[in-house]
Amino acid sequence: MGLSIVILAAGKGTRMQSNMPKVLHKIAGKSMLQHVIDAAQQLQPEQVIVVAGHEIEQVRSSVAEQDIIIAEQSEQLGTGHAVDQALPHVVEGNQVLVLYGDVPLIQKETLKQLIDAQPKDGIGLLTVKLKDPSGYGRIIRNSDGRVTAIVEQKDASMDQLAINEVNTGIMSVGSGKLKQWLSNIDNNNAQGEYYLTDTIAMAAEEGGVRACHPSSAIEVEGVNSRIQLAQLERAFQQQQAEQLMNEGITLIDPARFDVRGNLICATDVVIDVNVIIEGDVSIGRGSQIGANSILINSKIGTNCIIKPNSIIEGAVIESECSVGPFARIRPGTQLSQGAFIGNFVETKNTVMGQGSKASHLSYIGDAEVGTGVNIGAGVITCNYDGANKYKTIIEDDAFIGSDSQLVAPVSVGKGATIGAGTTVTKDVAAGELCISRVAQKHIENWARPVKKQTKKKIEEKK
Repeated sequence: MGLSIVILAAGKGTRMQSNMPKVLHKIAGKSMLQHVIDAAQQLQPEQVIVVAGHEIEQVRSSVAEQDIIIAEQSEQLGTGHAVDQALPHVVEGNQVLVLYGDVPLIQKETLKQLIDAQPKDGIGLLTVKLKDPSGYGRIIRNSDGRVTAIVEQKDASMDQLAINEVNTGIMSVGSGKLKQWLSNIDNNNAQGEYYLTDTIAMAAEEGGVRACHPSSAIEVEGVNSRIQLAQLERAFQQQQAEQLMNEGITLIDPARFDVRGNLICATDVVIDVNVIIEGDVSIGRGSQIGANSILINSKIGTNCIIKPNSIIEGAVIESECSVGPFARIRPGTQLSQGAFIGNFVETKNTVMGQGSKASHLSYIGDAEVGTGVNIGAGVITCNYDGANKYKTIIEDDAFIGSDSQLVAPVSVGKGATIGAGTTVTKDVAAGELCISRVAQKHIENWARPVKKQTKKKIEEKK
C-alpha cells in the first residue's frame, strides 16, 4: 500500500493580519508549510497533496520547484470539505495521512507511529492531553476506553468540555474508507461546516479508531496569530539549542541563539549570545563564535576565533583563523590556515594565503593573496570600473602600506613593498618598492586660515 499525504493549507488566517497566506509565515527562516512538507517527505510518500485556497498562487509559487500536487478549495466549508478536494488526486487504494500546514513542528517519528497504529479498516488518530483544552475538539471514549467520536467545542456539552484529551486533526486512514465516510458527513453543526472529525464515529462502528500521542504537545501546536508564531519560533529554537548542547556544544545563552538552516558542529565549539545561523553551516572543533555574529552558508575550520559582530557568508574559513570584530566576509572568500581579518575589513571573492593579514578598515575584493602578506589599514583593491570586475594578485610576503589603492587588473610580486598612500596602476615586480605619492614639502611661516567674523559677531563684541 502506497502513502498519500494530504496537507490542509487553505485557510486565510484572519488573526495573522496579513496579505500572505498563514501557512507561508516563517519559523526559523522557513515557511510553516515547508516544515510540514519536509516532515512528510521523510516518510517517502508516493505523493504529497497540498489543499490551498486563500492566495492559492502564492502557495503554488512557494512549492513550484518541488513534486507537490496543488488541490484547490475555493470555498472554506470545513476540514471534511478540504480533504474531499484532495481525494480526486489520491492514488486508489493508498493510505492517506492528513496533516496541517499551520502545525509546523510535527516530527517524523510521531507520524510513523501513527501510520503503524492505524487499523486496517479504521482510523489512526493523533490525540494529546492538554491542561487547557479550550478551542479543541474533545475525544469521546466509551466505558472500555475506546474512541467513539470527536465533539467540537462549540457543539460540546458541559461534561464533554471537561475532557482534556483533544483532537489534533492529524489522522491516517485508507483512501477507500475515507471516500466512503466523507460522502456521508453533513454540515448540521454550529459552524455549518463539514467536519473531518465526523468520520471518527463512523470508523468507530466499523474498523475502529486507534489513538496515539506525540512525544510533546508542542509538536501539534497550531498557529493562528503572530503571537503563537513567535511562541513556536522560540520552542523550535530551544529544541535546536538542546540538541547542540547534548552534542558537546557550549551555548552561552540558549535562549539567545537562532538556527535558520542546518548547523553541523564538532565538539567544544563555543557560541556566544545572539548568533544567527542561516543555510548550511559547519563549525570545526574548538572554534569560538562571538556575540551578534551571523554565519550564512559557510564552513568554519578548527580552532578559529570569530569575534563579535562579524558577518560571514558563502565562505570557507580554514583552521586557526581570526575574523573580526565587525568584519564582513562575503561570498567566494577563502581564508587559508592562520589568516587574520581584523575590524571593519570586507572581503569578497578573495583567497587569503596562510598567515596573511588584513587588520583594519580594508576592502579586499576579487583578489588572490599569497602567504605571509601584510595588508595595511585602509587598503582597497579597486576591482570595478563601473562595468566590469578585475582581479588583483598579491604574491607571497608582499607588504601593502596603509591607505593604498590597487587598481585592478594588477599584480604585486613576491616580497614587494607598496609604500603608504600609493595608488598602484601597473604591475610591481618581486622585491620592488613602489611609491606613487608626491615628495613631501615644508613651508615655513605658513599662516593657517582663520575663520572670518560676520558683521553680527563684530557688532556683538562692541
